[in-house]
Amino acid sequence: MTEQHQIFEVFSDENASGVAYKNKALKRSLINFLDQGGNTTITELSRELNISVPKTTSLVNELIEDGLVKDYGKVDSTGGRRASMYGLVSDACFFVGVDVKKFYINLGLLDFKKQLVTITEKVPYKLENTQESLTQLLDIIKGFIADLPVEENKVLSIGINLSGRISNTTGYSYSYFHFQEEPLSIIIEREIGIRTFLENDSKAMAYGEFCCGEVHNERNVLFVNMDYGIGLGILIDGKVYYGKSGFSGEFGHIPFFDNQIICYCGKKGCLETEASGASLIRNFKEKIAQGSTSNALRKNKLIEDITLLDIIHAANNEDMLSIELLADIGEKIGRGLAMLINIFNPELLILGGTLSETGDYLRLPIRSAINKYSLSLVNSDTQLKLSKLGEKAGVMGSCLIARNKILSIQG
Repeated sequence: MTEQHQIFEVFSDENASGVAYKNKALKRSLINFLDQGGNTTITELSRELNISVPKTTSLVNELIEDGLVKDYGKVDSTGGRRASMYGLVSDACFFVGVDVKKFYINLGLLDFKKQLVTITEKVPYKLENTQESLTQLLDIIKGFIADLPVEENKVLSIGINLSGRISNTTGYSYSYFHFQEEPLSIIIEREIGIRTFLENDSKAMAYGEFCCGEVHNERNVLFVNMDYGIGLGILIDGKVYYGKSGFSGEFGHIPFFDNQIICYCGKKGCLETEASGASLIRNFKEKIAQGSTSNALRKNKLIEDITLLDIIHAANNEDMLSIELLADIGEKIGRGLAMLINIFNPELLILGGTLSETGDYLRLPIRSAINKYSLSLVNSDTQLKLSKLGEKAGVMGSCLIARNKILSIQG
């Protein structure tokens, strides 16, 4: 049995029954406790899992043999025998996260103790609903895995973020790469040879931020992904809210405006049509056509080649046109967020995604609009913060989701 299969055996209930099934369930509980609380003693594990010390010792020894847990040495004691501290092994296994943007990809490797081992950012790529785009995505992932500083058989799973409608339970993508009847996750898994899971990009970014970013003790949080489109991640009572079909958070497709602009979804008047990265680029091109100037067109860059990053870079270098356009969409995003605050009354609202890299140029008009359009008694307790993880949010989220899926496999 390979090392990878040996580790999978700990988390899988396949062909397990009776005592074996119960032992695997207890092992997963033990790992989850160490995952949440860090290193601890046999006595504490026994008390938390409500099983005997001999049984706990037996399970811990088996997990040590599996390479998932190790003895980290004796803990200081005021009296009596010093107890050993047990914890997870960082390099026991690893998880790959792939955050797919419109024009580039971020990839990362997470170890068993949820530490980001390596990250590669902004690999050039163009997301299109074509077989060629999917093939390029697969080649980029394969190249990243081939260059990893760990053995490939230690990579247990891959998490991939895509925009649009994604079912993280079935692995189907309804917005990109839906060429075959099989789930996209199965197609990618077969091509790469590693267990693969899909997630909506906004939910994955939100999850990364919830777990490793600005969220501390807050239980009700909204994370807004401001990119070419607008997505939303929702944390209610400490749990990510997916909705009936897993498609919650389509904030950008609220029919907010009375206009004739056709949204990517095919409908008219969506919030995204006037308050998103895509609308920012459209407005920028219109202003340039009307005679405005911008340093975003530096080095003879053609107007048709302008990207969101170009405008953000220009704004952060005090380009007035870019700053004015950001203020305009910030006011519109703020109006939409005011509605969400009135509905959810969250403790914390986090602004993330590519547009959040503009800092106060977007945050301040958003804050102003929230104050103007939401009920003061409702928004007064809502903190507004920029993402702490930034570009790493999606990678962390996809890695953690890939890890969680493996740790919770039931066969």
